Amino acid sequence: MADEQQYDYDVLVIGAGPGGYVAAIRAAQLGLRTACAESRETLGGTCLNVGCIPSKAMLHASELYDHAANGAMTKLGIKTQVELDLETMHGQRRDAVKQLTGGIEYLFKKNKVTWLKGRAAFQDAHSVTVGDQRVTARNIVIATGSSVTALPGVTIDQQVVVDSTGALELPRVPDHMVVIGGGVIGLELGSVWRRLGAKVTCVEFLDQILPGFDGDIRKESNKIFKKQGIEFKLSTKVTNVAVEGGKAVLTLEPAQGGEASTLEADCVLVSIGRRPNTDGLNLEAAGLAINQRGQVEIDHDFRTKVDGIWAIGDVVPGPMLAHKAEDEGIAVAENIAGQHGIVNHDVIPSVVYTWPEIAGVGLTEEVARERGEVKVGKFPMMANSRAKTNHEPDGFVKVIADAQTDRVLGVWCIATVGGTMIAQAAQAMEFGATSEDIAYTCHAHPTHSEAIKEAAMAVTGKPIHI
Repeated sequence: MADEQQYDYDVLVIGAGPGGYVAAIRAAQLGLRTACAESRETLGGTCLNVGCIPSKAMLHASELYDHAANGAMTKLGIKTQVELDLETMHGQRRDAVKQLTGGIEYLFKKNKVTWLKGRAAFQDAHSVTVGDQRVTARNIVIATGSSVTALPGVTIDQQVVVDSTGALELPRVPDHMVVIGGGVIGLELGSVWRRLGAKVTCVEFLDQILPGFDGDIRKESNKIFKKQGIEFKLSTKVTNVAVEGGKAVLTLEPAQGGEASTLEADCVLVSIGRRPNTDGLNLEAAGLAINQRGQVEIDHDFRTKVDGIWAIGDVVPGPMLAHKAEDEGIAVAENIAGQHGIVNHDVIPSVVYTWPEIAGVGLTEEVARERGEVKVGKFPMMANSRAKTNHEPDGFVKVIADAQTDRVLGVWCIATVGGTMIAQAAQAMEFGATSEDIAYTCHAHPTHSEAIKEAAMAVTGKPIHI
């Protein structure tokens, strides 16, 4: 092996998404010579360019449009005449992306991270080619993220049949959008176009939406989305999508077998999950292989089986979430520098940025009961004073605690600011809080977060406002 001084870099990060760019910045802050290979024209990966950030820009804008167009503001004494300017809405989305990706480039320069522009491929365990150049590094971090999972036999043309990227760029509001998949991305983007005027039908293979979320949350979310006008076809699989003359005809079959039916749409969003990006990395040259799910296996410290090669984010086992990747990026850089970087994977919040938002952290009630006896407290948002004054009655907070120790095992909520509220629960769980700890913590009044306090009080049967 070459002497340490002969390496071009101490750390080379492959991929500049939330995990990769954070890992690169943290490594540079720790005094390591750091480079980051990225083939996009801009930094930030899927999240900043075509995922988390642009979708939130469209979600927020469409919420405001919906409130104004469908009478929600009239009952507040605000009368409006509303017209949709879709191109301007797209423009503010693109501007947000431009500013944030540019911000990452500034942070690279500030922290002296070298951006190697091009696609990286391993030559051996300590060297890669990036475009037409070859670079070496003592440590290489794989942070290549994930891509949309294809539906067998269905061609995504980004015109009639789109993925999440194409669904952000539609030039007009579809008359009828069919969303294939009832997970987070499909529900978020489906809700955007429903609010802007499209008829939206969601087809889900399972018998309920939002797989992996708490059962009560899944059922209540389904009711809320139905009330908002989204139609659901559950326990249904799509076996074919035929496109002709700017229209799509979907062939549907019951998941358990039965007679097929058809459904016509002018836009189909394929949103059935994501797969790790490992194609083209030439992992074999580095002595690595992927597991059956296409992931790179790691240990607790994010090391692969090859010394000097590490991996984080969507390309490794665990939830495909930007904030999980960011925390792993910090931790892996600290581990490379000889410190003790740790991520508590039992406390990773999940959020669906619909209206209202849906959020959770820790165990679902179903999983918690499989592991032992639990106590559960629930509190409806309609009994929360701030939600009441804001005309936001939908949803509830649910706290799950160990029956013997009272330690909080999971918190789930549906509330307009649920994604913000869940941070309190995550921090409490990180400190090993009991439901009593949350119940006896003073919460500002009137706030949505008081519902977490009341749900915690309900664990021991003593909520005040229900």
